[in-house]
Amino acid sequence: MKTSFLLSSAALLASVSACSMSGESPSPAASGGMPTAKATLLDATGASRGTAQIVQSAEGLKVSINATGLTPGVHAAHVHMTGACTAPDFASAGGHWNPTARQHGMQNPMGSHMGDMPNMTVGADGRGSLSYTIPGATLASGTTPLLDTDGAAVVVHADPDDYKSDPAGKAGGRIACGVVTPS
Repeated sequence: MKTSFLLSSAALLASVSACSMSGESPSPAASGGMPTAKATLLDATGASRGTAQIVQSAEGLKVSINATGLTPGVHAAHVHMTGACTAPDFASAGGHWNPTARQHGMQNPMGSHMGDMPNMTVGADGRGSLSYTIPGATLASGTTPLLDTDGAAVVVHADPDDYKSDPAGKAGGRIACGVVTPS
């Protein structure tokens, strides 16, 4: 059975555009006036596997992931370039968010993608968390906003990222995905 968890690009763009046209940020509430976004991470069956919160800051985008129900171990987590999470493989999320056309890997001298983040360790209880700031990134403004016309997604992978192999760090299959929406 194939399940689709998809926010239409038009709906996402309309939401961001409405905020832009009214002069408002997508959500100033919980972030001291800075725009925010969120994603609910779902597995291939549609079960919740946690959340991601994204907050615009002067330094870039602060991404916080709180995962549940995952296999213990080390997992790659990335921001992907398309706001679509179609189960079971979540290939609809596309590749890593890479508006600056770099190679993959936080340790790659030619990298890295803006969507590259550190690995997340999941404990024996199936819980893991990650907090990382994507330097220079913006949520809905500038020349390379995360929430462009086709949106974005946060993806958790089955394996750790090796931080250097292009294009995806040998991170394995996509085990959870969440469409990023303004909050």
